[in-house]
Amino acid sequence: MDGGERVSSDEPLHALADALRRTRGLLLFVTGAGVSLASGIPTFRGSDPGAVWKRDVTELGTRRYFEEDPAGSWAWYLSRFEKVFGAEPNPAHRALVEAERWQLGRGGQFLLVTQNIDGLHRRAGSRELVEVHGRADRVRCSREGCRFGAPSGSIPRDQVDLRAFEAEPRREHVPVCPACGAPLRQHVLWFDEYYQGHDDYGWERVCAAAEEAELVVFAGTSLSVGVTDMLARSAHARRVPVFLIDPAATEPARAIAAGAETALPMLVRMLTAR
Repeated sequence: MDGGERVSSDEPLHALADALRRTRGLLLFVTGAGVSLASGIPTFRGSDPGAVWKRDVTELGTRRYFEEDPAGSWAWYLSRFEKVFGAEPNPAHRALVEAERWQLGRGGQFLLVTQNIDGLHRRAGSRELVEVHGRADRVRCSREGCRFGAPSGSIPRDQVDLRAFEAEPRREHVPVCPACGAPLRQHVLWFDEYYQGHDDYGWERVCAAAEEAELVVFAGTSLSVGVTDMLARSAHARRVPVFLIDPAATEPARAIAAGAETALPMLVRMLTAR
């Protein structure tokens, strides 16, 4: 990635700040679960004790599992979302709002692509945002073509009555679409689905950013998911500088070995200092 060098430990944030100041075109930030860890939401592939991958549940986040056991799928997501809906934006989310304001305020371009479905970037105030894996605060019809299903429909979660299912999580209590009666599903990208499956995933915008970005910053992501791999490969092919903010950073990038909730506020202070 643009030479593959790793920035020495005493200067990575300064190097990133300098690179940001030189970037007047599209500045692309890409965030993963590590950004929300400080908000109390466990990561998927991280090393924290609550990491979802440690519980051997990779098969649960699939359309196949939903079709086999819709009640089991709903029950797992509801247990997962308990922490999501109780979380608040942390300093990393707020710092990215400031970074967006700083870049746009000087006439530059900015885009934040997040793999997170928790909505914390949106709640913190991010505007130039793509939630590429969907949204936990919405559900949709499982029947493609329904006005509440793919490719463009969804329903706010708080408009769905889940009381019967929560009292007795059985198949017959799985909430159904108000338009067609098909079972409702989570409005998220499952592991056996494609980014192009719903307009809300913003895949065309992500692909355009991959061709236009002048600087890419990954924060709190393992770089092992489809979207991060695609963006990293595109940056490498175009010789675009890439930085990685992650406490366990090992990828061949300009690496800042720190948590996003620490590194991003420090970075913004460097950018906005007078």
